[in-house]
Amino acid sequence: MRNYLVFLGRSFLLSFSGSPLFYAWMGFLTVLSAIGARAFTRQLVTGLSMTGMTDQVSWGIYIANFTFLVGLAAAAVMLVIPAYIYRKKEMHDVVIFGELLAIAAIIMSLLFIMVDLGRPDRFWHMIPMIGEFNFPYSMLSWDFIVLNGYLLVNLHICGYLLYMKYLGRKPSAFIYMPFVILSIAWAISIHTVTAFLFVGLVGRHFWNTAIVAPRFLGSAFTAGPGILIIAFQVIRHFSGYQISDRAIHILRNIVTASLLINLFLLACEAFKEFYAFSSHGSSARYLFFGLESHGEYYSALVPYIWVAILMEVAAAIILIIPPIARRMLYLNIACVLANVGIWFEKGMGLVIPGFIPSPQGTVVEYAPSSTEWLVTMGIWAFGLLLFSWMLHLAIHIMKGDFHILADEPTRGLREQAVG
Repeated sequence: MRNYLVFLGRSFLLSFSGSPLFYAWMGFLTVLSAIGARAFTRQLVTGLSMTGMTDQVSWGIYIANFTFLVGLAAAAVMLVIPAYIYRKKEMHDVVIFGELLAIAAIIMSLLFIMVDLGRPDRFWHMIPMIGEFNFPYSMLSWDFIVLNGYLLVNLHICGYLLYMKYLGRKPSAFIYMPFVILSIAWAISIHTVTAFLFVGLVGRHFWNTAIVAPRFLGSAFTAGPGILIIAFQVIRHFSGYQISDRAIHILRNIVTASLLINLFLLACEAFKEFYAFSSHGSSARYLFFGLESHGEYYSALVPYIWVAILMEVAAAIILIIPPIARRMLYLNIACVLANVGIWFEKGMGLVIPGFIPSPQGTVVEYAPSSTEWLVTMGIWAFGLLLFSWMLHLAIHIMKGDFHILADEPTRGLREQAVG
């Protein structure tokens, strides 16, 4: 217990120790987080009327980000499988960073749910024995369980492995390996259950399709490893922690395969929507080509979805040409294009059209308000702040700069003073 308390105390002190660049980065993210928090307090006082959401479009950019970030968290499994199942040494050295990204992504996802509630103080209605949790009948209760469960699993794995590294001891496989295996299935479940939240709303025909869950997983296993590819290069450039190109190119292969699967499933969905040209395809027509209703033409999302598709196709072309994909510059470009494209396609391009037109046939377009953009910026900044802080601690521990022996001289002086 004493070692653990010393570890927590020294970790707290290390959190505020770093280079001027570290202070500048963390300070910048703190300011953005504070701006977002202020915007949320205004929304909390005034209500959701400050957002662009309406009775017809009741989900907006908050749920779009939630959907994207759940996939980002699930993508940590793409490091866990090669590291622990196939025992890839180069992946074993960096798997902890993927799990830290999962922790940050899940916390951001929960924050987006909180700001979307409008009245987060009413969350007590879902607390068992106090409110009505409605498990197992409500898909929302399933999502609550899998998200918080996945967060706890990753906190346990990361916390235990880093603490053992700090102590200089070999981790006990009995304590963490069962949770590693559990995290593989759990990572798939969090995005599958999120997909079922959409599919279960049978009145929204745009979501009522069997391939929503596979599309979610395909895009998740593209976006998450794509972000980690960039993060690994930033880590080794600024921290000196050695991450091999081999690990990056293993992730590149995963991104390539997942992106091609995602594009294939998107094409299948488009064929289903447009070939029959039924009334159930009105949401898809609004998304891809615009929709005419009562003499007016609506097409707010058309430019975004086509730009998103072009980005994903361009990324796929770069990734499937090995001489180009092996060059870090072009690989980074492909990862950025794929992530931005997926954010629009799976976020705004999936959430918003599900409400347009409404079941009554009315067309009310949605555009995020300035408050929504500020709150979104604040949550992303807080997530990056949290991820950067966890990386700061983890890198020092993994490099061996931060360990229990560093406390020995201080401990000896204390013992002499007591004597």
